[in-house]
Amino acid sequence: MNAPLLEVNDLDVRFHLSERTIHAVNGVTFSVDPGQVVGIVGESACGKSVTSLAIMRLIQEPGRIEGGQVLLHSDNDTVDLLTLSRSAMEHVRGNRISMIFQDPMTSLNPVLTIGYQLMEPLKLHRGLSTDEARAEAIHLLDRVGIPEPEGRLKEYAHQYSGGMRQRVMIAMAVACSPDLLIADEPTTSLDVTIQAQILDLLLELKQDLDTAIIIITHDLGVIAEVAEKVVVMYAGTVVETGPVKAIFSRPQHPYTQALLFSIPPLHASPERLATISGAPPQILAPLTACPFAPRCPQRIARCTEERPRLLDVTASHACACWAVQGHRGA
Repeated sequence: MNAPLLEVNDLDVRFHLSERTIHAVNGVTFSVDPGQVVGIVGESACGKSVTSLAIMRLIQEPGRIEGGQVLLHSDNDTVDLLTLSRSAMEHVRGNRISMIFQDPMTSLNPVLTIGYQLMEPLKLHRGLSTDEARAEAIHLLDRVGIPEPEGRLKEYAHQYSGGMRQRVMIAMAVACSPDLLIADEPTTSLDVTIQAQILDLLLELKQDLDTAIIIITHDLGVIAEVAEKVVVMYAGTVVETGPVKAIFSRPQHPYTQALLFSIPPLHASPERLATISGAPPQILAPLTACPFAPRCPQRIARCTEERPRLLDVTASHACACWAVQGHRGA
């Protein structure tokens, strides 16, 4: 088999506050193959965005990356992003790995023109002259569907609509043809029509550039539409991972099953929507048991005594659940 493009192994992230420590990411492990679309899904505060920021080495105090590896592979080399110097990581960030953040309005600088912000990485990473960078910026805006791109280079973020700001963020992210694009909630706060256009644009650019994509979302509909592989997170851990068809048709973990069951049916109007009882835990100590156990209808005694490991269900499908593993004799 070919080596994956990215491997995240046993990643731990903590936030050390004055009176407590938040264990935000706990032993997260997954991989991304070249050209693959991987969806990371889970409810709010489950560690999805923190994981992506850790991959990019953008965790700031009081947060710290306290363990694990983030291995980025190329044809002739493998580097652990967590051990790179700051200058070496700056060369990777925006060049080999790019990120689209949740809110483009706060990610774009309000006092700099869109053209300046687009041209800066082209000069830094690709060594283009000002005229060359301007021509490429016009091409990028046109490529992501911004009308009259030459004139709009002179405008500022507040002069763009929400959907157009997101297109600008995508243009900036793909400016250097990265190997991996991380899209953190790329369709949040956009209306349904614009959401569909943004997702179509991402898939079109993936095909053109052969770029792998990590899409982070709480929307299972987005995952079903665009992803090839799914990573399900809960309480800072990966509870299930596998091909999108397997996850949606044969979910193994009780949390994944509950997530899918909570989606309203398309052709029926139930009197009451399905919910997951209870609330996610505040992760104020290292996990010593299954974090989903208090809410799980399938829990067994071992669930409250020992943290389950992520074990294979099939060659490409893995689940961290003592009940499932017990049924399979693991």
